[in-house]
Amino acid sequence: MKYLLVLIAVAGLSAAKAQQPIRTGADQVEVYLPLLKGKKVGMMINPTSIIGDQPIVDSLLKRGVKIKTIFGPEHGFRNNASNGAVVKDEIDPQTGIPVISLYGNRRKPSPAQMAAIDVMVFDLQDVGCRFYTLINTLREIMEACADAKKTLIILDRPNPNGFVDGPVLDMTLESGIGRYPVPMTHGMTIGEFAQMINGQGWMRNKKKCNLKIIQLKNYRHDMDYVLPVAPSPNLNTQQSIILYPSLCMFEGTILSQGRGTDMPFTVLGAPALKGKYDFSFKPVSMPGKSETPLHQNETCYGLDLRTFDISPWRKKGQLNIGWMIELYKAYPDKSKFFDRSYSRQINSIDGLVGTREFRKQIEAGMSEAEIRKSWEPGLSQYKQMRKKYLLYP
Repeated sequence: MKYLLVLIAVAGLSAAKAQQPIRTGADQVEVYLPLLKGKKVGMMINPTSIIGDQPIVDSLLKRGVKIKTIFGPEHGFRNNASNGAVVKDEIDPQTGIPVISLYGNRRKPSPAQMAAIDVMVFDLQDVGCRFYTLINTLREIMEACADAKKTLIILDRPNPNGFVDGPVLDMTLESGIGRYPVPMTHGMTIGEFAQMINGQGWMRNKKKCNLKIIQLKNYRHDMDYVLPVAPSPNLNTQQSIILYPSLCMFEGTILSQGRGTDMPFTVLGAPALKGKYDFSFKPVSMPGKSETPLHQNETCYGLDLRTFDISPWRKKGQLNIGWMIELYKAYPDKSKFFDRSYSRQINSIDGLVGTREFRKQIEAGMSEAEIRKSWEPGLSQYKQMRKKYLLYP
């Protein structure tokens, strides 16, 4: 009986430990504050950069940290710019700190800007996809720090899409939405990805950045993680974040993903699908989110995925490419399905998925199993390589 009670107690402690809340790198102020005290600090941040529920800038200023410069990514420091829009430099009205945009004519800090700081802090919430541009920004910051011989402190955050799936990028398709030979979902946190950039020699001239990663606590890659702050204007719900890896590839088609509505990346449709589907929505211009959305002011018909249960796909660690197969079959004029020539933002299906074969496979009517088979052996080789850089189980 005594032995049984010990087993129950141990099991209870193990369960309690497993249920401990995730602690982000930013929340562990006691770990990295000594690294910032008395130094001129540069920060690569946006509204996802929080300590508890407070903006990291406000929290660190109250703690006496001297923040010299804020650097802002796509959508801007305050997330007030549309997707793909050029973001300008400014003085942050709330703090008076200069904000340098790295999503305009400049993609990384200049030598003079790096000389003005002693250390750089990177705290951005990624969503785990090759075509989400923060991992591109990460490399630019790492290169700037390497050139200036400055330490980069990464405050790590969970990856809400922590699985690995999709074809590894054919590097002849390298672009702003694909700069690394990784699958569509890379299955890494920002801290882990930074280690992979260093270890694989993915910076210019294979230079190395001195990294200090403030690791997550109580985190595993298979955990569900609800983001406390929307990572970008068009990922405004948890459902959109989870659907994003599967729906963003539709930017290489004639279908709207709901940009220009209050439900981006949770719906799919086009005017030509009228009569095929009952659900409809109408994209309109929405400054700060999507100013000229696809099919603007036209009624689109298609799929409503706002309540779709994506959990079985997450458990399998897979993208849903069944929607691409279904909607291609339903679209009346097949020759226009992958046509992006009319769009202001031209993202080809090849560049998004990372291979020239995917479009041909959909057009040929191949099954999902056949398409997935074509992703090997590259996908398995990536998974093996990835293991070297993991910080979490």
